[in-house]
Order: sequence, then C-alpha cells, then structure tokens
Amino acid sequence: MERKTHYDSVLDRSKSIMWQEDCYMDLQSTSSSVASQAETEDLGWIQKNEDQLQRFISTTFLETLLAHLSKVDVLSLDDLSKIKEAGQLQDQVKMLTTIVTCKETQGCAVLRGFIESSDSQVAQLIMNHNSMVKEHKEALLRQYDRHRDRDSVSCPKLNTSSRTLLLIDGLSDLQQKEHDLMQVGVTRGRKRNHLRQLELDKFLEPLTRVSLPPRFSLTVGVAGIGKTSCVRHFVRQWSHGVISTDVSFVLPLTFCELNSLEKLSAERLLKIAFPHLNDLSLVLSGLCRTLLIFDGLDKFRCTLKFSDALPCNDPKKEVPIDDLVTNIIRGNLLPDVSVWVTSRPGVASQIPGGLVDRLTEIPGFSTNDIQVFLNHHLSEREFASKIWAHLESHKIILMMCYIPCICWIVTNTLVYILQSGTEESLPRTFTELFAQFCAMKAEMGEPRGKEPIKMEQLHGTNRKLFGNLGRLAFYGLLKCKYTFSEQDLKAYGIDLLSTQCSLGTVLDREESAICTTYQFTHLTVQEFLAATFYYLSSKRAIFDLFSESTMSWPKIGFQNHFKSAFQHSQQAEDGHLDVFVRFLTGLLSSVALKPLTGLLVVGKDDGNQKTWAAGFLQGLLVSGVAAVSLRAVNIAYCLQELQHTELLRSVEEDLKLRSLAGKLTRASSVVLGYLLHVSPECSEQTNLIGALTYTTVKCLLPQLLYCHHLRLENNNFNDDVMELLGSLLSAKDCHIQEISLAENSISNKGAKSLSRALLVNRTLTSLNLRNNNIGSKGAKFLAESLKMNQVLVTVNFQNNAIEDEGAQALAEVLHYNRKLVSLNIQKNMIGPRGAKSIADALKTNRTLTNLILCSNQLGDKGTIALAEALAINHTLLSLQLQSNSISNRGMTALTTALRLNHSLVTLNLRENSIGVEGAKNMAHALQENNSLQELDLTANLLHDEGVQAIAGAIKFNQCLTTLHLQWNFIRSSATKALAHALLHNATMQLLDLQENAIGNEGIAYLAEALKTNASLHILCLQGVSMGTSGAIAMAKALMVNQTLQILDLRGNAVGMEGAKALAKALKSNRSLKSLNLQENSLGMDGAIFIATALKRNHQLTYINLQVNGIGESGAKVISDTIRSNAPGCVVDI
Repeated sequence: MERKTHYDSVLDRSKSIMWQEDCYMDLQSTSSSVASQAETEDLGWIQKNEDQLQRFISTTFLETLLAHLSKVDVLSLDDLSKIKEAGQLQDQVKMLTTIVTCKETQGCAVLRGFIESSDSQVAQLIMNHNSMVKEHKEALLRQYDRHRDRDSVSCPKLNTSSRTLLLIDGLSDLQQKEHDLMQVGVTRGRKRNHLRQLELDKFLEPLTRVSLPPRFSLTVGVAGIGKTSCVRHFVRQWSHGVISTDVSFVLPLTFCELNSLEKLSAERLLKIAFPHLNDLSLVLSGLCRTLLIFDGLDKFRCTLKFSDALPCNDPKKEVPIDDLVTNIIRGNLLPDVSVWVTSRPGVASQIPGGLVDRLTEIPGFSTNDIQVFLNHHLSEREFASKIWAHLESHKIILMMCYIPCICWIVTNTLVYILQSGTEESLPRTFTELFAQFCAMKAEMGEPRGKEPIKMEQLHGTNRKLFGNLGRLAFYGLLKCKYTFSEQDLKAYGIDLLSTQCSLGTVLDREESAICTTYQFTHLTVQEFLAATFYYLSSKRAIFDLFSESTMSWPKIGFQNHFKSAFQHSQQAEDGHLDVFVRFLTGLLSSVALKPLTGLLVVGKDDGNQKTWAAGFLQGLLVSGVAAVSLRAVNIAYCLQELQHTELLRSVEEDLKLRSLAGKLTRASSVVLGYLLHVSPECSEQTNLIGALTYTTVKCLLPQLLYCHHLRLENNNFNDDVMELLGSLLSAKDCHIQEISLAENSISNKGAKSLSRALLVNRTLTSLNLRNNNIGSKGAKFLAESLKMNQVLVTVNFQNNAIEDEGAQALAEVLHYNRKLVSLNIQKNMIGPRGAKSIADALKTNRTLTNLILCSNQLGDKGTIALAEALAINHTLLSLQLQSNSISNRGMTALTTALRLNHSLVTLNLRENSIGVEGAKNMAHALQENNSLQELDLTANLLHDEGVQAIAGAIKFNQCLTTLHLQWNFIRSSATKALAHALLHNATMQLLDLQENAIGNEGIAYLAEALKTNASLHILCLQGVSMGTSGAIAMAKALMVNQTLQILDLRGNAVGMEGAKALAKALKSNRSLKSLNLQENSLGMDGAIFIATALKRNHQLTYINLQVNGIGESGAKVISDTIRSNAPGCVVDI
C-alpha cells in the first residue's frame, strides 16, 4: 500500500496544472525546493542502482516498463527507437537510463516509481539485492574469519588455501581405487605434465570465449591437501569482493552438517543454514547468479546412488538428504544455481562423469614449498636445517609432506623432539612419527623435561582417553566414517571437555548453524589410533575385532588377529586399510612403542612377535597373483615400518649396481615395485637396462605406470613385450614422460603396438627407439600416430633401417604435427629422395628445432634440397649432417642458405668431403650470418687455404662460439691466421684443432693470441706435434690469460722441461679447471713438478697424467701429493 501511495504521488508530480501562468509560477516558486530535492533523489536512486538495472532487468520486464513510460509521455517514439536499436539487452537498459536521466520532465521519478510499485522478482532484486548481499557477506565473514590462521597454515608466503587448481579430464583408476597416501607415494606427489592450471579467481569463468560457465564443478584432492581451506579462502575472497564479483550469493555447506539431517526440502535446508536470508526465492530465482557449495563429500554418511534416487524438482518437497543432494547435482532441483562439490578422489567417483562440467584437483606442496614452510614456521634456523636434513635422508616421510596437513604434523613433531634434546629419537618411519605426535599431544600442558614420558607423570585419564579415541578411530575406519557427532563421542566414552586440551586435541571441533561435529586432525591420525587400539586389543580379544558385535567366530592370540587384519586389508579393493596395517606392523618395533609408554600398557617385548611378523609378511610377498598389485606393494611398506629391510636393501643395491638380471623372483619383484615408488635411485630416472624379461615386465606392469623416466634399454625385448608396453602407455593412469627402448629387438609389429598407444597417450614427451629394427613399415605405423599425437616432443629412430620410404612417412608427420621439437633419424640409409621429402616439410613446419640426419646417404643432391628449405625455414636451430658424402657442391648450397637463414644455431658437417672451395664459401656466409654459433667441420679437406679463409671471417664474425677443425690437414700458416683472428674475436669460446700438424710454431702463434684474448674457454690441442718449446710458449700464455678453463694437450711431447714451465704457470693461473697431459713423456720429474704446483692452485678440478712413464709406485706418490695439495682435484694417473 505504501508503494502505491508513493507511486501515485510521483505521478502527481509529473503532471502540469493548466492554470494561468502567473498563478502556476507562484505555485512552482513555493514548492520548487521540494520538487528539486525529489528530482535529485530520483536521479541519485537511478545512478545508485544502475548496475542492478542492467544486471537484472529481463526482456519481458523491459517491454512492460517501456510501454508504461511511453504511455505517460516520458518516452517518445524516437526514444523507443533509439533504445531498440542499442543492441543487446544490457545496452538497451543503459540507453533507457541515459535518456530518462537527461529528460527535463520527471522521468527518473516515474521510472523509480514503477519499479518500487512492482511486485515482480526483477523489481525486488533491483531494490533489495545490494542490502541482502551485504548482510550475507558480513555473516559469512563472521563465520569464516576465525579459520583464517589455520587455513593458511600460518605461512603467508605459501598461501596454501589459494593454491592454483589443476584442470583434469577425469579421475584415474589410482585416484578411484587406492588409499590417499598410496596415491601420493606411487606418484611421488608429482602432477601430470599435461594438466592446465586454473587460478581460483577464474574458477567459475568460461574456459574459452565460446564456452559457458560451469553449472556443476567438482574439486578433488587427497585428505589434508587443503580442500576445505580452499573453499574457505574462496568464500572470504568473494565476501571481500575480490573474486567472482558476478556471483550474487555464495552458499557454503559441508557434508558434515548434512549428516545430522534426515529428510527435508531444498528451501528448508537453506533456511536452516542461512537464516538471515529472508527471501530465498530471490536468491534461487535464476535472475542473479548463486553458487551452492558442498564441501567434503567423503565425509557424507550416505552413498550417492544416482541410478536409484527418485527425481524431484520441487524445492519445497521434503526428500531424504541423499536424494536431495543427488537431485541438486543432477540439476533437477535448483537448476539455475551453480554447484561446487569437493571430495577425496575415491568417493568423488560416485558422481557420474557426464554430470561434471568442470573437474579440478588441488596440488600439494613441492619440495621447494616444504622448505619454505619449514623456514617460515621455525624461528630457529638450526632446527629448520636439521629437520630438512632428516627429511632428505628419509624420503618416505619427505614424500608425505606433499600433503600440507602432514607437513604441519611432521614439522611440529620434529620441533618437539629437538626442543626436548632427544635428537637421536627423530623418527625413521611413519609409525615412529605418529607415536611421537601422540606423545607430544599427551604432554601438552604437562611439565616437559628431557626425560621420556613416564606413566606416572600423566593422568590416568589420559590413558583411558587414548584407548577410547583408538576404539572410536578403529570402528569409524571400518565403517569409512571420518566425522563424529557429540553422541558418537559419548557412546565411546569420550568426555566432550577432554577434546579441548591435551590428547583430546587430536579431534578438531567444527561448529555451524546446523550442528557441531568432530574429526581427527588428519586421516592418518585416525588410522594410527585405530592401529594402537587393534594392537592392544588383539593381545586379549577372543572374538574377531573386525566385528563390533561379540557374535563372531572365536579368534584367540595376537598372531591370529594380525593375520586377520592383513586378510581384510588385502581384500579391501579401495585400499582403505593399507595405512592401518602399516601402523599395526610398525607398532611391533620397540622404537615406535617407546614414546607411547605412558599411554599404553605394553608387556615385555622379547622380539619374537617382530620376527614372526617379518616371516609372515615375507610369505605374503611370495604368494599372490602374477601381477604386482599395490596391495602387494603395501606389504613392502609394512616391512619398512617394521624396520626389517634386508630384502629391501638387497634389491635396492642390485638396482644401483644394475645387476638385477636373473634375480627378479616374485618377492624381489614386489620389492622392486615398492622401490619404484620410494627409492632415490628412481626419483628422476628408473634404470632397468638389461634387467627385465617378458615375464618380469608382465609382473611389474602395474607399477611401471607411475615411473617418470623409464630406461628399458638392452633387454632383448621383442614384439610380444611391445604389446604389454603398448597397454602400459595406453592406460589412463600412465605417468611416464620419457621412455627409452634402445638396443632391443623391436620390429615393425612391435612398432604397430606402440603406435596404437601413442594415439591415446597424453604424458609421453620423449621416445627413444635407437638401434632396433622397425624398418620402413614400422616407421609408417608410428608416423600415422605421430600425426595425431600432440604430446611427444622428442623422437629417436636412429639405426632402424627406415630408408627413404620411412623418411617420407616422417616428412608427412612434419606437415601435421605441431609439437615435435627433435627428430633423430641418424644411420637409416636415407638417400636424396627421403631428404627431399623432409626438406619440403621443413618449408612449412614451424616447430621442429633439432634434426639429426648423420650417417645417411644424402649426398650433394639431398643436401641441396635441405639448403633450399633452410633459406625459408626460420625455426630449425640444429642440423646434424655428419657422414653424408657432402662435397663442395652441397656446401655451396648450404652456405648460400646460411646467408638468408636467421635461426640455425648449430651445424654439424663432420666427416664429409668438403674442400677449400667449400671452406671459402662458408667464410663468405659467416661474414653475413648472425645466428650460427656452433660449426663442426671435423675430418674434412679444408687444408691451410680453406682454414685461412674461415679465420678471415672469424675476425669479423661476432656470433660463432664453437669451431671444430680437427683432422683437416692444418699447419702453422693457417694456425697463424686463426691466432690473428682471436686477437679481434670476442665470442669464440671453444676452438678444436686436434690431430693437425701445427707444430711448435703454430702453438706459439696461439699462445701469443691467448695473452690478449678474453673469450676462449676451451682449447683442444691433442696430437698437434707440440714439443717442449710449444709447451713453454703455452705456459707463458697461461701466466697472463685468466679466461681459459679447459686445456687438452694429449698426445704431444711436452717433456719434463715443458711440464716444469706449465707447473710454474699453474702457480699463478686462476682460471684453468681441467688440464689433460696424457701421453706427453713427462716422466716422474715432470709429474712431480705438476703435482707440487697444485699446492698453490685450488681452481683446478681435473688433471690427467696417464701414460707418462711414471710407473706404478710413482703414480701413487704423485696421486697422494695431488690429493694432499689439492683435495678438490680429480686425478687420473
């Protein structure tokens, strides 16, 4: 009624009263100030609500509004035309407000009055949206700000709650079927290399210009990774207006809260959770964007059954809570509301993939993140360095620090131990870690000294509480129950007050408008406490502990209960008991039990149970199906927890020494599967060269999936093995990024199996098939898959007899593939025809940067074709043409191309037939080319005349850094020209003149140049006919030069006097790091000169004095002297 009265008054103000003009003016003058104030208020109202007008006015509402404004003469026909022609709906609304606010009449008042008198949802949103949103944000901030410190793990540098999300295209089998810690263990916490990153502020936005925002988003992550922290951070950031500003309402709920509800409607749920939202119809109308968050699906007491849930589209209808959630996810209920669910990966698989518009994963800490966390968290640098050193030497614990919550547990526990002055008790296993963690919690509030906790020092209630917590943890674990109500705690004898101090703080309390819930600090804490309960109870229980009822088969004795635990663990398809049995096994170690002395009543340990358990576990290793499953690998983890590591160490030693061949029994294969996950030997590269057979590959196949860089060379693999490896690379769980299958017996049939895998694989970036026999047919199979594959960047087909036909197939790949960067087809009998196909492809390819065509049969004809491509291609960086029968004719074509090419950095022309003419052409090219940095002309026919021409070009070229001229019949005159060029050149870093008869005269020229040159780092002078005088000249240069780092003088005749001169130079030289004097007739005296000189030279890190007539006893004396004078120097003698 008030709105109507106000609207009528607005309409009255908009009318002109047709009295005489003077009377009209008098009336106006008496009310002008009131009218002016009203107009100002109306204009201000429109300006204030302009965003809401553009955001919420619908097409229907706009048409009604325009009709009314036209009827009361606020808008003319011309105005209506301008509005209609403005374009999009928002543009039309903007044009309307512009026209109305420019009117001299009371247009603003009429517009405002119409909206305020309307009962439509559009009008209500325009008027009430901002106040509702403000009130809602304030309520959320009050609720979520109290979690800020915990969510950031008190480390702003990391800001773990706002870590970048990873966009994934589905859940892997590993994520769906395995325990969280096993997921982290087998992948070493690495993220898959093809995943796209998504910042949290882009989370609800379309991925492309043509796509739509997601309606249903699912975010997964292992327990403790920070899913809840991420949600809370998002809510806080949105509430502060930092992100997702187009979202009007964010409605965060947790599945822990839903556990307390049975049957209700969608509207009722939101009214209970957000009582301050008075008009939910506006929030859920679809006119404004609303995000509904359900955090922690893994903590929901119900299983979502999408096939059985009854459909419901009435938000007022009461349905069971699981059906309610299912219908909201499906979009039957609240279809206009965006939904975001978070969950651990295994439970997330309950949601059909077809319903998920956006699937993301939360990554954990990198190694660098862990170090940053330690440095920030610990005020004492000494503690941080000690803890990091301990983690480095215990990779299993370090790996689990990938999970931020576990990183927090590890850090706090290790600090507690260090502060107690018991550094020797730093944990080596996970069981020892959590025993210390519980001891730390139990001691909180108690006086702490340097002595271990004694039973009498603690309240008796602490021991009782520990037992009750264990029972709650164990039976919760059996039911996959991870959140508990106050009633649950009371049922298991846990006093609510005890959860607020000391040991009880292993339970975290969460309060909300709906209910109060409790959960253990982390899943692993629940599993550890469950294991302690089972460990103690199994010593006296007479019935099966896996049944809470006493109505079960009798089971007497610890060993029977221990076997029962492993039987249940091995039968659990989701592996949810894996870590529980690790802890149970670890508790048989007296070291792990020691910190719990005050919390557990443990009898005398004679070690018999530990010995029996080790035998039992090793028996399990031998049994089982052929393939090594993660259930089997978990047994090896248990042996590690037990610290029974003889078999583990034996297999790891064989892995290091590459002596696994013939030793891989069933038990050692399981252990190898475990080592693939945890051994430092396999962290970057898994080296199984010459170790595997068809049977062992088949056995290890499930574990090879998770290797990063897999070397399977020289295993005599045939095509049958390639069928297995093809299935490996095709698997969705495949993490392999690099695989080397060199030196095997793979034919075209094996290549076909591999090609099928490459069509679907999305991780492999490097494939090495060197020295197999795939032939042209196999090359064709692989080429077909490479046309489609957009992941591989490096391919090596060296020595596979692919011939011209195979080269032509690979040339087709270069036309289509836009990812391949490096292609090695060395030694494949490729002739001019194949070279021409590749050259034609290079004219259009814009991704290949490295092409290796060494040891083929290209000849001048093939080289000319490649040269034509080089003149056009400006992407290729390295071209290797060694041993291809290239003469001056081919060289002329290449050098012509080099004058036009501006990308090639490396050119290898070793072992061809290039003569003086070709060298002169190269010299001309070097004067114009400004990209070539490495040129290899080893073993050609350049002679002095050709090298003199190149030297003339080097004098002016300021790009070339590496020049190889070995075996080119060079004498002193050409060396003189090179030395003269070095006086002017400031870029040359490596000069190789090996096996050229330049003599002492040539050495003298070079030595003189070295006194001035400040760019050369490496000089190779092996076998250049240098004698004593040349060595003396070089020594004088070394006393001046301070840039040369590597000097190779092998195979000359330096002699004792030359060694003496060089020794004198070493005393003052401060740049040389490597000196090779092998085969130089130094004799004992010459070697002693060199060895003594090193007392004053600490830069040299390598010296070679082999084959110098020193003798065995002399070699020992020299070696000892060098080690004494220069401990950091490696000596070969």
